[in-house]
Amino acid sequence: MKLVVCVKQVPEITDVRVNPETGTLIREGVASILNPFCEYALDHAVRLKAVHPEIEIIAVSMGPPQAEAVLLRCLELGADRAVLVSDRQFAGADTWATALTLAAVVRKEAADAELILVGKQAIDGDTAQVGPELAEILGMAQIMYGVEISLTPNRKRIRVKREIESGYEVIEARLPVLVSASKGENLRRMPSLADVLAARGKEIRRITAAALDLKESELGLAGSYTQVVKVFPPAPKQGGRTIEGLDPASAAAQIAAFLTSEGFI
Repeated sequence: MKLVVCVKQVPEITDVRVNPETGTLIREGVASILNPFCEYALDHAVRLKAVHPEIEIIAVSMGPPQAEAVLLRCLELGADRAVLVSDRQFAGADTWATALTLAAVVRKEAADAELILVGKQAIDGDTAQVGPELAEILGMAQIMYGVEISLTPNRKRIRVKREIESGYEVIEARLPVLVSASKGENLRRMPSLADVLAARGKEIRRITAAALDLKESELGLAGSYTQVVKVFPPAPKQGGRTIEGLDPASAAAQIAAFLTSEGFI
């Protein structure tokens, strides 16, 4: 059984900086990491393989050449092999063009894959669109926000505990299925030294746009239905008024006067 995990390289950053002239994110000098939600998806894959050793885990990433680093991380964490899809023709791809490209890769590298796992969203874009679009293009059932994943004994169906607004629900579906992974309660495993060394001997296959059955007009910016015109941070909020050094009655009087002047009471 083949299991594909689609992963993305994202900036390791907590304080987003924007170039005020170009309206684009400043990425220079910012380290990149494996998207955390993609790592949750890979962790689910490794847990499934622990129960069903016949599963082959294939990690796939579309990105620049340096995205090979996150695929190496996937191999360290338990993926069996990896595929890097990298070409300048992919530049500027929106979620649709990305999903279309990944679908072509899945058809080429793992046409008989019965399960695809993705992170519920990337922490740089937060769109949560690529996974569902990929499932639609491939004609697969989809289950979003999974936190626990298991296969039935005959490996024909999957059972997923997923997050919903009011709590959790458990869904069972026939394979093939695409599942997006949320954080859940499981702690991600850390690779051992043996895992790190073994990863260096695993395959990372590199393919370009020429190897895919797609037209140039379907790739990158040319194949994108949406474009990000500008990125900008929200306007900073002004600090509130602070009342200090007054007894409770006087402080309450000032608060009441402020609320009255602002029309709240």
